[in-house]
Amino acid sequence: MRLNTAVSRPESSILATNKLLRNTYMLLSMTLLFSAMTAGASMAFNLPHPGMIVTLVGYFGLLFLTTKFRNSALGLVCVFALTGFMGLTLGPILTMYIKAFSNGHELIMTALGGTGVIFLGLSGYALTTRKDFSFMGGFLMVGILVAFLAGIGAVVFSMPALSLAVSAMFILLMSGMILFQTSALVNGGEDNYIMATVSLYVSIYNLFLSLLQILGVFGGDE
Repeated sequence: MRLNTAVSRPESSILATNKLLRNTYMLLSMTLLFSAMTAGASMAFNLPHPGMIVTLVGYFGLLFLTTKFRNSALGLVCVFALTGFMGLTLGPILTMYIKAFSNGHELIMTALGGTGVIFLGLSGYALTTRKDFSFMGGFLMVGILVAFLAGIGAVVFSMPALSLAVSAMFILLMSGMILFQTSALVNGGEDNYIMATVSLYVSIYNLFLSLLQILGVFGGDE
């Protein structure tokens, strides 16, 4: 009886982890698709960007609701509201790149491809090696806070060089977040697929925007 219990526990843990991964990546795929649809709608209707304050209030407000209802069906509604809202804020940015650069479409597709390669590569590495990257948590939180405040400062004081440096920081930080969150899913550090989805989505969103900004500076044809 003891032997059977000892064997069943790892099997149960593996099944739970596989279910968590499946639910997370399924929801992530759906939210990315929904976000792309809202971004496309925003571009089609030529909606203006809501501005930094509205974006931040909308993001943190919807993030709060998603966190609060993460263990209920309402959490799914909140996560789609959050990612849909972020898609709406992304549309005007993409429109700006298309209008500002003659190769705007190429820049967007290159940033999208780069984001996909980075995400799949880092996720695949964390999933196959099953390494524990939990030690990165504190560093990533501090780094994101510093980059976030620096990004606001770059916008308020119109400092292009600082904005470019912040984009480079975010590429590194979001790459680290992908490793950290995937590792948490594999090693038991995260057991809620809604929160895991939000974390990965935000990492992908910021990674894409940061790559796009750097490509626009160094490869954009006006």
